[in-house]
Amino acid sequence: MFDADTKAMGYLPNYTRLFAHSPAVYLAWQQLNGSVKAGMDVRRYELVTLAAARALKSSYCGLAHGKVLRDKFFDAPTVAAIASDSGSANLSAQEAAVVDFAGKVAADANSVTEADVAGLRGHGLDDTDIFHVILAVGGRCFFSTVLSAAGAEPDPQYDESLDVDLRQALKFGG
Repeated sequence: MFDADTKAMGYLPNYTRLFAHSPAVYLAWQQLNGSVKAGMDVRRYELVTLAAARALKSSYCGLAHGKVLRDKFFDAPTVAAIASDSGSANLSAQEAAVVDFAGKVAADANSVTEADVAGLRGHGLDDTDIFHVILAVGGRCFFSTVLSAAGAEPDPQYDESLDVDLRQALKFGG
């Protein structure tokens, strides 16, 4: 487990150390998360994950997925804008709607209404797309909650790989 994550990340993440207490759960998480990610394009997955991390106040997940968005899709100021207010970022109307929906699901899933779902349909998502957004948020709720409750600190590598303004925007509190 340590060797595989060190090889994949270039260092041993703090979350790997945490999940060493239950390797079977970690393996199950990796399988679940891989299945969820396979159901949508990477950009959408990362946007949904960042929105959920913001709602859950998970700095660890915010930093990790904000870095992916910066590395693969946006410049740092755009990622910072997404982290603070999706409406001010350079997102398509569909992406902004998905980010808002994901944040609502993470913050209070019981508050989601048929109108919220219809809004996503109006932006071109079908029921399978919407379900995959919900799955991504649900998975992030699990992972972020475990990391936060166990006190896992974000990896220090984020201090080295993200500029100070972006780091501050992606630190949501926990």
